Amino acid sequence: MSTPPPPARPARLASGPDGPHALRPLLDTVLDALDSGRRARGGPLPAGGPDAVAARIRDVVGDVLPEHGDPDALRDLVHALAEGAADPADPLCAAHLHCPPLATATAADLAVSALNPSLDSWDQAPAASELEALVTRTLAHETGLADSVVTTGGTESNQLALLLARESHGGGVRLVCGVNAHHSLPRAAWLLGLPEPVIVPAPSGTLDPAALHSALTDLGGSRGSVVVAATAGTTDAGLIDPLPEIAGLCAAHGARLHIDAAHGGGLLFSERHRDKLTGLEAAHTVTLDLHKLGWQPVAAGLLAVRHPRDLTVLHQRADYLNADDDTEAGLPDLLGRSLRTTRRPDVLKIAVTLKTLGRSGLGALVDQVCARAREFADLIHDHPRFELHDRPTISTVLFRPAGATDDTVAAVRRTLLTEGRAVLGRARLDDRLWLKATLLNPDTRTEDLATLLKLVEGSTPR
Repeated sequence: MSTPPPPARPARLASGPDGPHALRPLLDTVLDALDSGRRARGGPLPAGGPDAVAARIRDVVGDVLPEHGDPDALRDLVHALAEGAADPADPLCAAHLHCPPLATATAADLAVSALNPSLDSWDQAPAASELEALVTRTLAHETGLADSVVTTGGTESNQLALLLARESHGGGVRLVCGVNAHHSLPRAAWLLGLPEPVIVPAPSGTLDPAALHSALTDLGGSRGSVVVAATAGTTDAGLIDPLPEIAGLCAAHGARLHIDAAHGGGLLFSERHRDKLTGLEAAHTVTLDLHKLGWQPVAAGLLAVRHPRDLTVLHQRADYLNADDDTEAGLPDLLGRSLRTTRRPDVLKIAVTLKTLGRSGLGALVDQVCARAREFADLIHDHPRFELHDRPTISTVLFRPAGATDDTVAAVRRTLLTEGRAVLGRARLDDRLWLKATLLNPDTRTEDLATLLKLVEGSTPR
């Protein structure tokens, strides 16, 4: 007869010989609390708005640092977090590029937390360092580039891309991007002390090649010190800039090309949709973000590079981490693989997902959410009380009640949020405010889409 595991004690370690015994009862507690919190919430997000949610959290937490510990803290706080969560696995939670994570990826993340490797030196993460090297090269090759590094997401990747451009071309390198570009790009230029970016019009929601040509011509004296940032999957509408045309203009003007594919990069897994990313391989750097169209727990970003030598500017030396004699003896030097020092191996959950689902499995998920978006667009188009902005490029659908003012559109969204019934985003295009549904849940059904539309209709004043 097997010996039952000892009862959980909060100060026991998660790894080591007793780690599994320590974790099992705690995992039961967490899973039960997640379920009870979800049932208490009863919808895609908590009802009552910010004040009500804050009051419930304050009531549960009480004294943040009590004199004596509370053995029920894990259960109570996980329940409270789940009850007060906006759940991306609920089909009526469709506001942002905030995906429901895969169970296999989440389980892999548990292993990372238990083992707690740190990818700042090989002797802290022997296996993880090799796993990261294998996966980052593979994903870079998917984009048509040579290598990639792991980041915390699109914002860090975009900042790193501009840093590499600055170090290659000097501190006067000029960012040129569309008005549709992610806010992190001009922000990164500011953080890096670069000149004021040149913002190019995007009248149809995508960067205008004629306007880009004009801007690059005006910057002709800066040849070799311009970086153009294109977008493959805009935040507002999921649109993709004309990448081949932009790549051709960059080549003609001697400009460096960065493509922010944080949103759309997952299309690479789909045979049906990957052609939308034609031109990606012409970039010097590409941002990928698998906690969007890759169903990974946050964080799972990457920056792919055409020339691995560009990454040498990240190299740092710290004798306690990468002493010269250790490196010469064959111990891998990890400090040049990130702007961060201590960092967890987020690559494990990505590796497990790639290996478990394969290209066809991930591609099927991409195809499902894109198909649901097209279906939702059809429902809106055929409904007399709604206006559709345009057919979706990826899985984002913009719509609004027909004849509504911008104030009404904003109020409808807030009403649904406050009542805890649906989570929709907002986007301003064509000088009008639109409701935004970003469909990233592959389990969303046709009836869920109809329910979402009915909720919006019911919250719109006649």
